This record gives sequence, structure tokens and C-alpha cells, in this order.
Amino acid sequence: MGWVMMSERDLNRVEVLAQVGDGRLTVANAANMLDLTRRQVFRLLKRYRQDGASAIRHKARGKPPNNRIHHAKRDYALSLIKENYPDFGPTLAAEKLAEHHGFTVSRETVRKWMIEDGIWLSRKQRRTFHQPRLRRECYGELIQIDGSDHRWFEDRGDPCTLLVFIDDATSTLMELRFVKSESTFSYFEALDSYLVQHGRPVAFYSDKHSVFRVAKEDARNGAGMTQFGRALNELNIEILCANSSQAKGRVERANRTLQDRLVKELRLAGVSDMKAGNAFLEGFKSRFNAKFAKAPAKPDNLHRALNVEPDRLAEVLCWRENRYVGKQLTFSYDRKRIMLEENELSRALVGKYVDTYVFVDGRFEVRWKGQALPYRIFDMDQRVTHAAITENKRLGAVLAYVKEMQDAAPPKPKVRTNSEKMGYKPNGRRPGRPPGSRAKKKIARAAE
Repeated sequence: MGWVMMSERDLNRVEVLAQVGDGRLTVANAANMLDLTRRQVFRLLKRYRQDGASAIRHKARGKPPNNRIHHAKRDYALSLIKENYPDFGPTLAAEKLAEHHGFTVSRETVRKWMIEDGIWLSRKQRRTFHQPRLRRECYGELIQIDGSDHRWFEDRGDPCTLLVFIDDATSTLMELRFVKSESTFSYFEALDSYLVQHGRPVAFYSDKHSVFRVAKEDARNGAGMTQFGRALNELNIEILCANSSQAKGRVERANRTLQDRLVKELRLAGVSDMKAGNAFLEGFKSRFNAKFAKAPAKPDNLHRALNVEPDRLAEVLCWRENRYVGKQLTFSYDRKRIMLEENELSRALVGKYVDTYVFVDGRFEVRWKGQALPYRIFDMDQRVTHAAITENKRLGAVLAYVKEMQDAAPPKPKVRTNSEKMGYKPNGRRPGRPPGSRAKKKIARAAE
């Protein structure tokens, strides 16, 4: 006799029936244990005594089910899916088969068919693996940068963003800075501090944030560069963008570690605002690097000397744009009207473009061929534009600014209707026909 496949339920029944056959268990107790009637226990006991344990297994085991779908229907459904719905998932494909072809079958059956036929891959099969990338060999060759939005001061202060610059070869924290949000000016400020301390690296490695990369390939302005990219280009520093967060895993893992260690260090030090936090970061950075930094594969330091005067560096790390000067010696900038003061130089600028400079410290300058021009500002309406597109990384800072503007703005006066402006007062009558007109019409009809 060969092997007999039995389920756990069948094995349990064989064990109980064997005890009944040996007289160690009564039929009543066996019925309670198996959740069967006494009549059914007697039937099973009779089969067990006649044919042995193999007679207890289910008679349908090994046979095709009665409700199985014929293989011709399966092939027909798969042919419809391949022809009409090749990129559909099992759930949607099952819905379309029932809706357009009258072929009703469960989504799990369709899923099984599609997996067996190689049309659909399960979630486990679709899983992608990111192979670890080896570190760069030299210090200063590649600096990964990112911003981490978090409640760094817990309930003691408002949430903010920590800008992190980390060396890929050594995992050394090069620059840490608390800012309100990831913006071009906040990165300019952090980059200024980095360049003064360490010099110019070979390249920075970032995500696809709009600070680093122009999303539209056909953008008209900027020569395909953002303001941050333009500044790095002038400093002869390359900017590379990662295709996924796993690609810049060095800084991502550093963010996760900092969200644990730095938060607790700030709590112990009693730091609760960005100004005190930035002063605390210098000492924390040294302690962190002493514990976690690695030795590079090669001893070379690829940082280059800055060789840029402080005033010149400020002109590089700023927001620069061109503006067209109209006939009234004016142009628009950031919802403001800039009016150039009339002089011999400005009178010749009508119809030409001038350069605007917005510095990190908030200064605004208008220049023509490097010469500063005097101007006046007419503030038209300083508010966030209604339905403005706001990036997720700047949402917190924008909401804080909106709330500040709403608290400072006076309540708007009630808008009066035209009737209220003309002094109309209701007399209690319903608008329409004059009183009694309906009765007069009835009398006129009766007279006819």
C-alpha cells in the first residue's frame, strides 16, 4: 500500500476512532470531540473497522472539483485579457470581463490564471532590489545634501527643517543648519558656511527638489538651471540628482539617526528654537563625527580652495533675474512695482533689461552692467496668491506666513447689495402682481 494523503481533520478522526475501537473512549464522547452526531460516528467507525484508516479520508480528495471552470473557458478569458486588457490588474480585468463580455469569474481566479500564464506578477515578484553602492574613495569627492522636516524641538518649539551635508566617502557630517523650510535661500546660507569652512567639493548629490533641478525640460528662462544650479556652475561645482531616495541612502540614514539622537540631545540641552539649535549643532557635529565617521579608501582631499572674495561670494549666492524696463522707468518684481529714480543713466534704460539681485540677508539691488541703480518700491499687495501652487517641503513655512498675514489684516467690511446702497426698505408685500389683481381677472372672466 502506498502513501495516503490525509488532512489534519481526517487524521484527528482516525485517532479518535482508534480510541473508540480500543474501548478507551465512548461514542458519545467521540461525537462531542469531533463535533458530529452519534449516527455519523457509528458510520465512520464501521468504515474504519472494514477498510482501515484510509477509508476515513474525504472521498473527493484527488478528484477534480464539481464546480471547476472548463479549460476552454479559461483559455477564452486569457485570450480576451491578452487582446484587450494586457496591462490591467486582475481586479479590473475581472470587472471588464463581466461588464463587456458577460464572462463572470472571481478576481482571485483571474489573478491565478494571469500569474500562471505570466501576464501578471505578484507583489513579491514585482519587488525591486536596490544594490548597495560602494562609497566614493576620496574625501570631498561627493557630498550628499538633503533636508529633513521634523519636530526637532518636540513640543517646545515649532517644527522646522534640518539641512544635512554629508561626505559620501567618510559619512562625515559637513554642515548642519536649522531652517524654516527647504528653499533656495536656506541652501545658499548653508552652502556659504560650507564653502568657507571646507572649500569647493567636486560635486553635490541631491534629490529632484525644484531647488536643484528644473522640472520642465522646455523652460524658457534660466538656461535649464535653477538659481542654486547657476551659483554652483559659477563656482565650478557639479550638482547631480538621484533617481530614488535609496540612491542617496547615506544622507537618508543620517537623517533617521539624527531624528533619534539629535532630538534627545536637544531635549537634554534645553534647546527649543532654531537660533539656539544652530549654535548647539557645532559641538554636536564634532561629537557625531568622532563616533561615526569612517576613514576614506584614499587619503586625498579633493576639496579645492574657494579663492572668492566674501563680497563676490555674496553676489554668486543670491537670486538673480532680468527685468524689462517700461516707458515709465518701472518694472514688476514679486508683486511689487519697482520705480527707477530718473537720472542720466536710467533715462537710457527704457526698453532694456536690468539685473535684479536678492541677497540672503534680504537686500534687493537693481544693476545695469554692474552699476547699482537707485529705486523706489510701490508695494501693490503683499499676500500669498490665491490657489498658489505650493510644494510639500515648503507647506509648513507658507502656512505660517498665511496665518501671520491673516492675523495682521483688519476684518473686511461687509459687502452691501445694490438695494442697500439705494436705500430700499422692504414693505412686506410679495413682489409681482398688485393686490387684488387676481380677483379682478376672475370677475372679468365671469362677465364674459
